[in-house]
Amino acid sequence: MVSAFRFFVGVDWGTVNHRVCVLDGEGNKIAEREVSHCGSALQELLVWLRRQTGASPEQVAVAIEMPAGAVVEMLVERQYPAFAINPKQLDRFRDRYSVAGAKDDSRDAFVLADSLRTDRHCFHPVQLKDPQIIRLRTLSRLHHDLQQDWSRLSNQLREQLHRYFPQMLQLSAAADDSWMWDLLALVPRPVLLRRARLHTISKILLRHRIRRFTAEQVLQLLQTEPLPTAPGTAEAASEASLLLIARLRMLQQQIREVDRRIADILLELQTQEQTSQHRDVQLLCSVAGVGQVVAATMLAEALQPLRDRDYHALRSYAGAAPVTRQSGKKKQVLMRYGCNQLLRNALYHWARVSLQKDPRSRAHYHRLRQKGHSHGRALRGVVDRLLAMLISILRHQMPYDPKRRSPLLQPAT
Repeated sequence: MVSAFRFFVGVDWGTVNHRVCVLDGEGNKIAEREVSHCGSALQELLVWLRRQTGASPEQVAVAIEMPAGAVVEMLVERQYPAFAINPKQLDRFRDRYSVAGAKDDSRDAFVLADSLRTDRHCFHPVQLKDPQIIRLRTLSRLHHDLQQDWSRLSNQLREQLHRYFPQMLQLSAAADDSWMWDLLALVPRPVLLRRARLHTISKILLRHRIRRFTAEQVLQLLQTEPLPTAPGTAEAASEASLLLIARLRMLQQQIREVDRRIADILLELQTQEQTSQHRDVQLLCSVAGVGQVVAATMLAEALQPLRDRDYHALRSYAGAAPVTRQSGKKKQVLMRYGCNQLLRNALYHWARVSLQKDPRSRAHYHRLRQKGHSHGRALRGVVDRLLAMLISILRHQMPYDPKRRSPLLQPAT
């Protein structure tokens, strides 16, 4: 294999220490060492690499499992070509050198370096992202974590209310409405209904703009016969509920703050694009069903496929492309599980919202459902078409215009 690189370096990333192995162009091990994860040790690594290879950084290729992090960023900033690989692929490469499945840090560093030497097409070159994209990626992932925490805590609150005060769940089945929290703070237990006054309940409903209930209906619902519980159960459950509400309020505030920051970054990126030839963020946000969370996740998690206008890479990375397994007369087409889960979730919500706003997506969804496909499979079919449309929009640098699409096909009756 003809290569412009003279040396190949494998870095087995670790939390405390990293194992580094250096090979020449023929695969001979030149040197190996362990590097601590600290600034001085990483700077010393650069000096050590220059001393061991005697070559310029452009002639030394580095293989690592992590596509980001201090080690990768330091190497790329010093002009060392860095290549990343999925850990699952590295596990397959490791089988070349040990049929028994032996594994240690030294072996992994060697496998990384030698596999990069022989199979560079399986690795992905690492490029440093724009600082705004790095912020966007961190905030979008934080937003996802906060939403997971929100769902977990609201479910815990629901279980506590179901335990001693199920009347509240008739007002908010998911226990995630802030007006219900105010009402629960006013009446934490059924025996304290004497605190509730019509004018106080009316103020809560008015403050939160709740029109589906009147104050009389709420009070009448709360005054229904309470659940019989053991002594102390209501007190303990109400105490836990109030503590959960305090945490939910904090999460609600943090989610709003993260949403605001994501919106500011997207606005800054769109403002920067007005002075350049490419308008990827503006074009992405112009597509029906793409909100700020979906747009932020796509830019943060799939920036390179979007820049390359690579439809096949994007649909595979997002899990929209199926996996075919065929052997002899047996053939299976399965859902792809090896993908970016954050991107898959974002595209799921994109497809779901597009059913409400785009008649073509809705018609295609119904056609797939009539063929017997499940809800998830139909949504993946919808998002597959949306991705093809998005790549076409980015290639032609024209915003989404529903009038330019082909005539709507009516679902079969």
